[in-house]
Amino acid sequence: MKKIIFGITGLTLGGAERVLVDIANKLVLKYDVTIFTIYAGGELEKELDQRVHIISLFDFKYNSMGKFKKRIIPIRVLLEKKKIFKKYVENGGYSTQIAFLEGPITRIFSVKDKKSTKIAWIHNDISKVFGKGPKSRLKRLIDRNIYEKFDTLVFVSMDNLDKFNKIYDDMDLPHEKVINNYIDSERILKLAEEEMSEEDEKLLKVDKVNNVNEANKNNQVDRTSNFDKSDNANFIAGPTILQVSRLVSQKAIDRLIKVHSKLIKQGYNHRIFVVGDGPLKEKLEKQIQEENVESSFKLLGARENPYPLVKEADFFCLLSNFEGYPMVVEEAKILNKFILATNTATREALIDYASKSYIVSNNEEGVEEALKFAIKNYRQKNKQNNQYAYENNRIIDKIENMIEENKKHPDRTGKII
Repeated sequence: MKKIIFGITGLTLGGAERVLVDIANKLVLKYDVTIFTIYAGGELEKELDQRVHIISLFDFKYNSMGKFKKRIIPIRVLLEKKKIFKKYVENGGYSTQIAFLEGPITRIFSVKDKKSTKIAWIHNDISKVFGKGPKSRLKRLIDRNIYEKFDTLVFVSMDNLDKFNKIYDDMDLPHEKVINNYIDSERILKLAEEEMSEEDEKLLKVDKVNNVNEANKNNQVDRTSNFDKSDNANFIAGPTILQVSRLVSQKAIDRLIKVHSKLIKQGYNHRIFVVGDGPLKEKLEKQIQEENVESSFKLLGARENPYPLVKEADFFCLLSNFEGYPMVVEEAKILNKFILATNTATREALIDYASKSYIVSNNEEGVEEALKFAIKNYRQKNKQNNQYAYENNRIIDKIENMIEENKKHPDRTGKII
């Protein structure tokens, strides 16, 4: 039985982390699978099949550290990467070593080991990750040297691969593959049927007059003349729009709050809930207070099972600055939700879902267009109930084939194999 090791920062509640847990739980039926993490104690560890081994560099959670420690540890990992690699990866005798996330893990797994096949997974739009300026150029040079040491690069979308190749157009490229994120659709459908917490149920069924009171308080304009008033109570509140994401700049939640506030003041009633946590929580909460939209825009925090909320929301949105291949969008498709998205790599995930999605420009005007679309059409969006079929087996087959091929870095190729 082949031994495989995946590397990731930690198994916290995140998209790439969830994908890895689902992949590991499938591959363990055929391979000896180990997951190496930098930080232990992630919430998703308990969802791993008991046959999946897990080893960690540190025995504490990332979120338990202070700001100073969070800055120092990545530097320490970089300086000691050869020592870490030898102890935790090379000495394990793994035939395939897979760095499943950009950053420190990719640097560790890039250490030379002729006995193993090395694979690096790229989830993000690399052109956005680097940013701009002198530091950006330095990061690109460092990462170029790192990625050239892998045998295969796996991109979660064609968009990501294209942007990577534009940045590294003269790079001695490894083999390249596009493999979309694997999602356990049966698990999602099952979890979506679980009972919501009393708090979440109350939140979704909150007195729908609240939004109107807030509108009247601010002398907002009544837009009801444009819409069907047959169900006045539901109309007053407007649609409930849900986003599941980390609270980071990539997700552009500050922009979403700004546009939401503008529309509320104009009488376009709707509610937005964001499920997730992250470093921008305090800043975003302050913005919500300053915009005076506490009753219509809520940060709900992280949820181990967000799917009952996704199922009950009128719309799902991901109006980000940039994306790789968003797992949450595929999950929303499985739950048959109408999806609002900005024109990022997300559009690739919606090609086969055009009748139940609305893609807008990646700016404030586009976000405003998306929210107005939801407000005007939320009665009609649930009339289409075609169940979306996610091709799980095809994705696992691609991963297994890649492991079995055991391909080494070619002399020079820019082709997808």
